[in-house]
Amino acid sequence: MLQYKTAGESHGQRLIALVEGMPNGLSLDLDMINREMHRRQGGYGRGGRMAIEKDSVNILSGIRNNTTIGSPIAIEIANKDWRIDSAPVIKRPRPGHADLAGSLKYLTDDCRETLERASARETAARVAAGALARCLLHAFDIKVVGFVRTILDVDAKIDPTWTPDELVTRRDANQAYCPDQTAADQMIAAIKQAKRDKDTLGGIVEVQVHNQPPGLGTCVQWSDKLDGKLMQAVGAIQAFKGVEIGMGFDVARNRGSDVHDEISYDPAKRDTPSLGFTRLRNNAGGIEGGMTNGQPIVIRGAMKPISTLMKGMASVNLDTKQPERSDYERSDVCSVPAASVVAENVVAFEIAAAFLDKFAGDTMIEIRNSYDHYLTAARAIGQSP
Repeated sequence: MLQYKTAGESHGQRLIALVEGMPNGLSLDLDMINREMHRRQGGYGRGGRMAIEKDSVNILSGIRNNTTIGSPIAIEIANKDWRIDSAPVIKRPRPGHADLAGSLKYLTDDCRETLERASARETAARVAAGALARCLLHAFDIKVVGFVRTILDVDAKIDPTWTPDELVTRRDANQAYCPDQTAADQMIAAIKQAKRDKDTLGGIVEVQVHNQPPGLGTCVQWSDKLDGKLMQAVGAIQAFKGVEIGMGFDVARNRGSDVHDEISYDPAKRDTPSLGFTRLRNNAGGIEGGMTNGQPIVIRGAMKPISTLMKGMASVNLDTKQPERSDYERSDVCSVPAASVVAENVVAFEIAAAFLDKFAGDTMIEIRNSYDHYLTAARAIGQSP
């Protein structure tokens, strides 16, 4: 079972990701992993913290000569802004943040004890784990692409015929991380205005997965369905409040004949991961019954505006219980572009975990053999023995 946990605080010494279940014999692309770390720090609307930190990974265990050896992999990301013991006490909780709920849970009048762990800084460790898992996906030509779909009321127009490589090229051409340049310009303008207003903005990010085989996930147990695992992974990103797959909530507003993706077969695509089964549309977002169906996975997450506003909001002092404006902790105006990187990598980890669940093995040699055997057997369905 491929899984990971993270540790560390926003202003602690370092963040840690501990990854277990990675097979022996996987070559790691450290340049790619660090590129993902740097992308998470970028995007238009980021605050002063990202000018301080220069994230890169230090792998402490589980590899030899840049190749996995089958043991747990510990990843370290150092914090330059390490000051947790001297950071000021926070008495005025921010609406929308974990401040008040955490203070009541842990019976403290200092919100910092909660915010240090609840901070989105923790997502650096999740990106590291996800980028590590992408090395496995790359070995099987599975591509994961995340980008910004919406900021405020600006919606990007995404051409469904764009390949994963085209999406990446278009996305990386601007600081909004949006493949639609016209929409990206409008998004950046909206973020600039929010900064002038001392306000914050949220948005919607989208992640697509291409070239994965059908049959990842299961319909046998509710807790093991892939769509549920993906929605948990994306919905657990800090400040995310909604997740949808494929057509999402619009399935409730349409008839079945307008929702379900009719099936056809194209012999010319028999040797692709789809095994030749095709659809004219992809309203299911690549998942039916908790399992991949061979079509691209499409998942979106809605991120609320950052809860730290420069102008503050109405709150209460935890000591006096008197009304005061909420505390200001250095923050972003909009971190939706950065959140798209987080979403992309947490999705990648779940796809890698589902892949290893189906094609299990202690080594990459066994996993490759299992994968190739499955595709051969699946293509033979319906043929005479």
